[in-house]
Amino acid sequence: MIRPEHHEPFPERYSCVLFDMDGTLVDSASGVTASAAEALLSVGATVPGPDQLRRFVGPPMIDSFRAVVGLDEDRANEALQHYRVAYARAGALQARLYEGVEGLLQQLHSQDMPMAVATSKVEDQAVRLTRHFGVDHFFSDVCGASDALGRSRKDTVIAESLHRLRSRGVDTSRPVMVGDRIYDIEGAATFRIPTIFALWGYGEPLESVHAIATASSPSELLPLLQGTMQDSTTGQ
Repeated sequence: MIRPEHHEPFPERYSCVLFDMDGTLVDSASGVTASAAEALLSVGATVPGPDQLRRFVGPPMIDSFRAVVGLDEDRANEALQHYRVAYARAGALQARLYEGVEGLLQQLHSQDMPMAVATSKVEDQAVRLTRHFGVDHFFSDVCGASDALGRSRKDTVIAESLHRLRSRGVDTSRPVMVGDRIYDIEGAATFRIPTIFALWGYGEPLESVHAIATASSPSELLPLLQGTMQDSTTGQ
């Protein structure tokens, strides 16, 4: 679904694509939720039910510990450290690539479309997963969160991703974000970057309201990224 009223018309071709990871490239829910539950138990917090745990997938984890279960700052930070240990030990490799993602990346790569990962996941784990699934060679860069560098919000991740791409000579004049949560849309909007919403991910449909378009599958996403999807409202 295209929403031309929110943005300029689709360019003939985007200059680069930023992909979210969890809920967009990989289905990571089982590992994320299991690791979050383990972390909550480690700090003596009550583990919520499956629907609430699913809300942990996508946003910065520290935000979820505060917002979903109401941990104060100290306990949220303690839980975050437990989460990262659990996720690195077992949770990360419970993820799987969504069907059609590898083919999508291959198609875009063959057309010389620069691509990067911009995720709220800790960067070393994001790099680990792209290598584990054998898709790392498709990306010019993989950028994730970093406590040491004060990079946790999605807008700060996107800013760093764009900086790295420019340093590698990538044209960032017409970027597009692909993600499945409102955090992706809001983070990209900070830089006036449009977002295409991945409906196969973890977000609720209402989260997509300010996306330029939605796609129900990677194959439906491809023509949007290529600039070959016609706007059904204008015929252009």
